[in-house]
Amino acid sequence: MFRKRADKPSSENRNTVKVQRTKDDTLKSEPIKKALPKPKLNLNRFKNRTTIGIACIILAFLIVFGLSPLINKAAKAQTVIVRVEKDIEAGQRVTADKIEKVTVGGYNLPGNVAKRAEDVVGKYAIAGLKPGDYILSSKISSDPFFNNPYLYNLPEGKVAISVSLKSLASGLSGKLQNGDIVSLIAIGGNNGKKEAVRLPELEYVEVLAVTTKKGSDSNQQNQGESTEDQDIPATVILSVNPIQALKLAEYEENGKLHATLVSRGNEEKKQMLLAAQESIFSQSPEGKEGTASGE
Repeated sequence: MFRKRADKPSSENRNTVKVQRTKDDTLKSEPIKKALPKPKLNLNRFKNRTTIGIACIILAFLIVFGLSPLINKAAKAQTVIVRVEKDIEAGQRVTADKIEKVTVGGYNLPGNVAKRAEDVVGKYAIAGLKPGDYILSSKISSDPFFNNPYLYNLPEGKVAISVSLKSLASGLSGKLQNGDIVSLIAIGGNNGKKEAVRLPELEYVEVLAVTTKKGSDSNQQNQGESTEDQDIPATVILSVNPIQALKLAEYEENGKLHATLVSRGNEEKKQMLLAAQESIFSQSPEGKEGTASGE
């Protein structure tokens, strides 16, 4: 009938519980604190930055107040040089009327630029020079080799011979050029009767140069000159073998030659034609004599 009353916790139990709660509360409310190391100042780093900054400032002062005036002074310096006034072809002799003296800034000027006209006049252009070009010592030479380079490098077994162009028509109206392959037609005869003959041994011949009555190459005349002032071609220089040279000398004295253009500007075809011409002379000596005198 009667319910048993729950036993009250004894005072010891109460104290024990309180102590446990107190311990739990203390553990929860007081987190563990670790001692952090104190930051250290790296004075060396600041010293390095300061040193670099000071060095940059000093360098800037040197550039602004030291180098800049020197550069400006050099840029403003003026000097007289020799410059091309008219076209000068490769191999052509430099004359006083083709150059001029001008005053230019000396800064960044090539060390081998010509500054005196006497150092240039009378020499030969190694390469073509155009108006406005500075004349450098590397572009001119006192060696006349550069005036007629084709005469210094003749192939083995070849000679150079000059024959007359006795009329404008006989030389393709003055249009022949270096490197052309031409076929020569001979005109001659006896008792007043003339006939044209095509010569097998002169079927394909290379032109080395076309010259005027003054002996200068026709391609070295000033382009600015009028047609009246320019000399018409008078002779043609050919690259031939000794047998061909004999035939040409014969017709130079006793007849007349006409040049007909076969090939121009085609190196492959040029070599093929020259090889075909040489094949005629690869026969026996008897065959060569018969070909050379078989007119």
